[in-house]
Amino acid sequence: MKLFERQGIGEPSVYHAVVVIFLEFFAWGLLTTPMLTVLHQTFPQHTFLMNGLIHGVKGLLSFLSAPLIGALSDVWGRKSFLLLTVFFTCAPIPLMKISPWWYFAVISMSGVFAVTFSVIFAYVADITQEHERSTAYGLVSATFAASLVTSPAIGAYLSRAYGDTLVVVLASGVALLDIGFILLAVPESLPEEMRPVSWGAPISWEQADPFASLRKVGQDSTVLLICITVFLSYLPEAGQYSSFFLYLRQVISFSSETVAAFIGVVGILSILAQTVVLGILMRSIGNKNTILLGLGFQILQLAWYGFGSQPWMMWAAGAVAAMSSITFPAISAMVSRNADPDQQGVVQGMITGIRGLCNGLGPALYGFVFYLFHVELNEMVAVESLEKATKPNMANPSDERSIIPGPPFLFGACSVLLSLLVALFIPEHNHLTLRSGSHKKHSNGAQSHTHSPQAGGLDGKEPLLVDSSV
Repeated sequence: MKLFERQGIGEPSVYHAVVVIFLEFFAWGLLTTPMLTVLHQTFPQHTFLMNGLIHGVKGLLSFLSAPLIGALSDVWGRKSFLLLTVFFTCAPIPLMKISPWWYFAVISMSGVFAVTFSVIFAYVADITQEHERSTAYGLVSATFAASLVTSPAIGAYLSRAYGDTLVVVLASGVALLDIGFILLAVPESLPEEMRPVSWGAPISWEQADPFASLRKVGQDSTVLLICITVFLSYLPEAGQYSSFFLYLRQVISFSSETVAAFIGVVGILSILAQTVVLGILMRSIGNKNTILLGLGFQILQLAWYGFGSQPWMMWAAGAVAAMSSITFPAISAMVSRNADPDQQGVVQGMITGIRGLCNGLGPALYGFVFYLFHVELNEMVAVESLEKATKPNMANPSDERSIIPGPPFLFGACSVLLSLLVALFIPEHNHLTLRSGSHKKHSNGAQSHTHSPQAGGLDGKEPLLVDSSV
């Protein structure tokens, strides 16, 4: 294992992490179109419910396993766990054409190891100084966004021209390339002298406890308000991104190419919102007002998705969704500004724990609400004739779904409204005081098991656009 760790090309760098992330999510992005088709063909009666359960199980398993994998990577090094997480995250890809049932079963179980982003951020923290980390994390997040901006469109084109089998083979090849890159090119970032304990030493339950950070939430009233705001606003986001592209394809009757274009356009607008608009708003109206504005955009976006039944409505709501992506970076900036340097990891770890919990609860909740309101895909339209087909269940004014096509999105809007009301009580400037307990640091100042406030998908949150494979 030690010989394996010394392999690699050059010194550890952010660019090694960037390539790993790009290849993994490029592979999954290629499968956007085939995955939506296979999902309905496998579960024709309760598609949204099963989609929610699959991603819900995966999200909960990721939440439960992330602290343990983080603790083990502190002992055994990052490279081994990069290889492990990428392998198990991408393992379901070839099963899509071999056995769809096994494909979805393995996706659910892969949540135990689907924490590539956690290990990547630890890798970056090992090799950067504190003042360099925000830029490095931004580069990783931008690379993730770029992979999902381009790959769904490529996958949709290849699927239409050559069939889904070629797309699955290509995605499997990209995944193998990523594994090969980690094996041969990625050097270990964590020298043995920087590891807190020796090889083979036991990991304490405190290190592996996924609820450890959540139990500290009530120690500071401001932190409690922030965590409630994050939970109420991110719960619908997690559910939305697990089912939204399936919803666009089958209920609004977007073609596969249009879904890919939608992902690309909203992704680019989200990047602009987080890089250009966010900075302007933070300087002009302040941190708290920026959070409130972002939550307001999110309410409008979800309500529009809930009542919208025409394609142009989805495009307009997508533009609003891009603006709502400023919320979480603004919350992270407020936390970072008000917390002491030695408590940054504690507070950010709490928020990360809340979001991880939402990654499991949100998809299951959305699937269940779709099921309760009888929003099913029993009138699946063949892919090749999708553009010519009329919208199922939307043309008849007597159909109740023509009034409220997307009930879960309206539930999400109500949840975010509560989040906004809670956020009104967050003080603009307040020193956060928390007991950090046995939270450990590496000698280079890198926090153990923490996530960057910038670490996320196209909307500044955990990557959920295609498969929530993180």
